[in-house]
Amino acid sequence: MSYTVKEIYYTLQGEGANTGRPAVFLRFAGCNLWSGREADRASAICQFCDTDFLGGTRFTSADQLAEEVAGQWFGNGTSKRFVVITGGEPLLQLDEPLIASLHALGFEIAIETNGTLEAPRGLDWICVSPKAGTSLVQRSGDELKVVYPQRGMMLEGFERLDFDHFFVQPMDGPDVEQNTELAARYCLEHPRWRLSLQTHKVLGIR
Repeated sequence: MSYTVKEIYYTLQGEGANTGRPAVFLRFAGCNLWSGREADRASAICQFCDTDFLGGTRFTSADQLAEEVAGQWFGNGTSKRFVVITGGEPLLQLDEPLIASLHALGFEIAIETNGTLEAPRGLDWICVSPKAGTSLVQRSGDELKVVYPQRGMMLEGFERLDFDHFFVQPMDGPDVEQNTELAARYCLEHPRWRLSLQTHKVLGIR
């Protein structure tokens, strides 16, 4: 299988339970909730996405892509190697051969997915960020991170799902200050949930 990748880069994880951890981000091209074109945004299932996942570079094998990821890691050591696979929607492309190739190079593998597709076996960390208007297929994992608020989405029902961490993250955009207040208030009123902030944007890093 070949893979189409938008970008690969080394940074700090900015959100959720792994905030502050050095990581290589592997961003796949493509999504099943929006084409990525502004002309299609009004008809998209997810209308608030702020990520560019159009185009990209094609890799012809899992080993080739894994070696590219390893080349982005700081230094030559393999200790604490961590890759975050995201998109777009990474489960459109991520498969067990790529997981095996990354593990062979010493990486702990995390994924950030909208949860509409089932994750393959072998992942070390699963973060699901559900979107209103979709059916959640991946109903277990390490971290549930809800962008808040989303019209028509009630968070109470998610608490029955099999996740270790529950996060509310303010929706970015022109109303981010108000959304942050709403998210903080929700966490105060529902202690099962914790507040996740996009610290990479505060720091001015990718």
